[in-house]
Amino acid sequence: MNLLFRLVWLLLTVKFRSRLGILDDSMRRFIVWPNDLDLNLHMNNGRYLTVMDLGRFDLTFRTGLGRLLFQRRWRPVVGGVRITYRRSLDPFQRYELHTRLHAWDAKWVYLEQRFIRNGQVHAEAMVKAIFLGPAGSVPSDVVGAALGLPAESLNPVPDFS
Repeated sequence: MNLLFRLVWLLLTVKFRSRLGILDDSMRRFIVWPNDLDLNLHMNNGRYLTVMDLGRFDLTFRTGLGRLLFQRRWRPVVGGVRITYRRSLDPFQRYELHTRLHAWDAKWVYLEQRFIRNGQVHAEAMVKAIFLGPAGSVPSDVVGAALGLPAESLNPVPDFS
């Protein structure tokens, strides 16, 4: 139920938050609730991935990509995630989730997501995603052109092999 509440809250508040450029950093604040915990009484590793969905959702709608997705009937689909857990997030701790577009190639876009508490990174992830349209995968340069991205990635493409 807590995740549904987080999603509904994000939907209700995203239109009141500042607009972001496609290369800007999205930041959302969260609290570790008891239903986020595992048997070790810290945030469950699977919960990080679920909360990361909310961060990508925030970035998508605050950059205007959400409107483009609806108009063109594109769907973002995650193709891989690499995550490193550095420190635990404990019950009732507040943290920030930072999400930003990191790189892109002909097929994939790569997003960096970081869980930060008191200036320290607790977990960081690289997400590989693709856009699917009615006719199949949408090349990144088509998505990039619609959003005003440079043709070449600003950062090196991470290795997902």
